[in-house]
Amino acid sequence: MKRIVILCWCLFAGFSAGAQPTLDECRALARAHYPEIRQYDLIRQTTGYTLSNARRTWLPQLGLSAQATWQTGVPNFPDALTGMLAQQGISIPGLDKDQYKVQLELNQTIWDGGKAGADKRIAEAEAAEQQRSADVDFYALQGRVDNLYFGILLLEEQIVQTNLTLELLRSNLDKVRALRRNGVATQADADAVEAELLSVGQQLTQVEASRDSYRRMLEVFIGRPLGDAALVRPDVAEPHSFEPERPELALFDARSDKLAAQESLVRSSSRPRFGLFAQGYYGYPGLDYMQSMMNGDWSWNALVGVRMSWNFGAYYTRGNSLKKLRAAQQQVEVQRDIFLFNTRLQTTEEGGDIARLRKALSDDDRIVALRRSVREAAESKLRNGVIDTNDLLRKITEEAAAATARSAREIELVKTIYELKHTVNR
Repeated sequence: MKRIVILCWCLFAGFSAGAQPTLDECRALARAHYPEIRQYDLIRQTTGYTLSNARRTWLPQLGLSAQATWQTGVPNFPDALTGMLAQQGISIPGLDKDQYKVQLELNQTIWDGGKAGADKRIAEAEAAEQQRSADVDFYALQGRVDNLYFGILLLEEQIVQTNLTLELLRSNLDKVRALRRNGVATQADADAVEAELLSVGQQLTQVEASRDSYRRMLEVFIGRPLGDAALVRPDVAEPHSFEPERPELALFDARSDKLAAQESLVRSSSRPRFGLFAQGYYGYPGLDYMQSMMNGDWSWNALVGVRMSWNFGAYYTRGNSLKKLRAAQQQVEVQRDIFLFNTRLQTTEEGGDIARLRKALSDDDRIVALRRSVREAAESKLRNGVIDTNDLLRKITEEAAAATARSAREIELVKTIYELKHTVNR
């Protein structure tokens, strides 16, 4: 946790110094800023308390109890014997029906059938499952950050292309106005170019507003202002391996480990328990009944021993409980197989998209070059006094659309490669 915080402060320092934020930096900042990051520390604390409790089951257990009873009958000598003793001057009143006891008992477990070890395994397995579940949530968070990051890159490319189109329109508007002053063009020609210029300007305003909105959302995720820093376009290196290394797989492993630990707990419930005990009490009657029969005084008493307990009732449900856990294990394996199948299907689809985009990009360069050539030819006609404003505007629009499509496809290619990395890797 401390390393993440230090990294994030370093990244923030880089932003404030004017450095361009990268996708990996934004991912790290979003992870550190996300409220669920506190889950890891809470999981560690909870696990520590649970394990501490499990270890304390081996500590001696001390208990204090007190009781006062009235009984309908108590042990006594036969009347013939008490009569004979009375003739000898010996009085034995017998036990009172009112009896009292204050007792202190000490128990020490010798073997609990493996319950404490099973409880420890379950606590560790539950902590691992919770951590892996948090990893899955952070993995989804990374995808949301990626979408915002690439959305900003795409909008910035649109802004660049729109500005280029505006420059072309301004240049041609100046030319048309010059031709109008020379009597070659009409005011309608200049109005048509100016109207297109205003329309493209409106589009630029809308795209800039969308870009700014995306940047504000990204700032909320990373918890840092981006300022005017331009985002760095990531590289387009494809993953070396398509074997999934997703956090979901670690979550499936953690669930299997938890079920295995629960099996150990079920098995331990049907085993005998052994322990030592010591009891000491002050009360009436004492362990020496003869003395208690002769007088009603309270006395100190103690006993120590070994105790064995065996709950045979656990065998009634043991078999079904184990079968239930094994069925749950099979469900986890089925979920793992479904996940791997869907992941491989997704990687195949994304691999096909990458191949398609690479081929389309190779054609886009040629299309943009041809559209530029056609537009330049139309501008040449304009310079030579051949006025066809609508044709020129159409050529400018077609070139701008081709250039924008090429830029968008290039960003889409990088995004798809990162989606493929995101599909197979952590």
